[in-house]
Amino acid sequence: MGKYKLNIPLNDNFAKTKIAVIVPYFNEDIGLKLYQKTATELTHCGVKKQNIALIRVPGALEIPLAASHIAKNKSYNAIIALGVVIKGDTDHYEHVCRETYHGIMKISLKYDIPIVAGVLTVHNRKQAVERIEKGADFARNALFMIQNYK
Repeated sequence: MGKYKLNIPLNDNFAKTKIAVIVPYFNEDIGLKLYQKTATELTHCGVKKQNIALIRVPGALEIPLAASHIAKNKSYNAIIALGVVIKGDTDHYEHVCRETYHGIMKISLKYDIPIVAGVLTVHNRKQAVERIEKGADFARNALFMIQNYK
């Protein structure tokens, strides 16, 4: 599998930027590590810790509803939806992945707010752990969207 580092140019001052980060309890051991990478990168780019809100939901399918409530409130500049969906022996994986991503996209377009879809969809835990570093990319994606689509 090829690995690449996303090199997104950022040139804005993000001190007043507010970001909501949604993390499910399901597979939370990996989800919270992903969140930590995301939050670390956000603060590294200038977002103040107190301006990063951690929002918890039961699982990936609940992310769109949480995102909808956050977007409706208009208190945040962007939302980062994190999580981990690991393929099992049934079709449940396909339904969860499809509906979660579809819901995220609908909310982003409806409320005109950047929502970064940082839900890892993987075949096993090893793949998920290998992708924890992507949290930094998700942070930079959100900041790029804020910077370029204010």
